[in-house]
Amino acid sequence: MKKWIDRLLGGTSKETDAAPGPVPAAAVDGDDMAAEIDSAFYRWLAASHGTNAKPEVEEAILAEVLALADDPENASGLVPRIPDLVAQLLNALSDENISSAAVAAEVGRDLVLVAEVIREANSAYYRPAKPIETLDGAVAMLGLNGLRMLLARIAFRPLVRVKVQGVARAVAPNVWRHSERCAFAASVMAPGLSASVFEAYLAGLMQNVGLQVAFQVADRHCEGKVPGSGSFGIELFAASRRLSSVIAQHWDFPADVVEAIAKAGEPDAPDASHLTQALAQGDRIAKLRLLIDGVVIELDDSFVTKGLNGFQRRCLGKLAELAD
Repeated sequence: MKKWIDRLLGGTSKETDAAPGPVPAAAVDGDDMAAEIDSAFYRWLAASHGTNAKPEVEEAILAEVLALADDPENASGLVPRIPDLVAQLLNALSDENISSAAVAAEVGRDLVLVAEVIREANSAYYRPAKPIETLDGAVAMLGLNGLRMLLARIAFRPLVRVKVQGVARAVAPNVWRHSERCAFAASVMAPGLSASVFEAYLAGLMQNVGLQVAFQVADRHCEGKVPGSGSFGIELFAASRRLSSVIAQHWDFPADVVEAIAKAGEPDAPDASHLTQALAQGDRIAKLRLLIDGVVIELDDSFVTKGLNGFQRRCLGKLAELAD
């Protein structure tokens, strides 16, 4: 596992230096606002499968998730492995001096990846002047960093889109949508906080791995349902972040990424790293984007107008352009 992590992180130091940076801003209402957003997001995520679970059932679920966090080897075994081809491509992309032609040759070994790269280059995010139809054109549009991020997303899909039944399977599409948007938003927030762009992106993708395992646990205890209360959701998010962080540590993720995931629930703590703050901001923006898209809140909701600064609101708008 360590080798593919090293490949993912190849050449990231230059990305942070080159990226433009926003002016960071603290959350308006601090922990209370974050808790309210987490509560609303969990209720929306679990709406079709929520039930009025007894307190002892909620406690048993949280205890099992935390127990898994104390047994990272067993916990990581519940998550699929990374595809070998993606790891090989990331290894090639770790070379900052690699030519566009060489990148195109590597990607061209797999027709599915070719289609993914061309599709990404034609997405609303990149907005090409005219449709891009060739792999060479797509590689030129995305650039080395864009390709790294695309391949990282491809690598993480099987981790979050687990092949299970019940609640975990039902919520998987929206959990993955949040992961993608969190990764993007965190990477946008990173430069203004002097954090690594790609480590922020990687942390955003990794953060929900534990949540999918946690939904499997909840499903077993509630027989096809999950506790529906927002207060439980807040605690489940916290426990699953801890689980994600220990799995990341077991897989030899960089210590900064592991710490950011573990502490993303406390970005205003005196010892919170810049990467932690970037991840927490990205997480909030992504959750608000999905709540807006799900017609749970409006763009003029106080969660948006008071909870985000101007730069973060622009990022929120940009997330609407990301294709599923």
